[in-house]
Amino acid sequence: MNDKPKLPTPQGNPESKPFWDAAAQGKFLIKRCTSCKEPHYFPRALCPFCFSDKTEWEESKGEGKIYSFSVMRKSPTGPYAIGYVTLDEGPSLLTNFVDTDLMKLKIGQRVKVVWKPTDGAPLPFFTPV
Repeated sequence: MNDKPKLPTPQGNPESKPFWDAAAQGKFLIKRCTSCKEPHYFPRALCPFCFSDKTEWEESKGEGKIYSFSVMRKSPTGPYAIGYVTLDEGPSLLTNFVDTDLMKLKIGQRVKVVWKPTDGAPLPFFTPV
């Protein structure tokens, strides 16, 4: 019997379709504004810094450092950790940390994206390098 909960299938839309198509190929995409040059995540059409609609898709290495995290010890599915990762390209994102000893996570620790399967596109999570 598998005790792990089934991951939800991502519900994309036309704006996020390139992200989920790339995820199916194991690629992690972010957006970059061509007006102010700032990278951002989550992918969206308008730049959150200057509100320009001049944004382009860019492949991220999917690597960065833990900015902050919290371990949830009491949960119906068992302990888990969530936190913010600052990607090497600049943007920060909220994520879950997987495939690791949660008690060994540290702020500033290097992490990389890992993909977990769903009934659709895989979901991105992060694990220590």
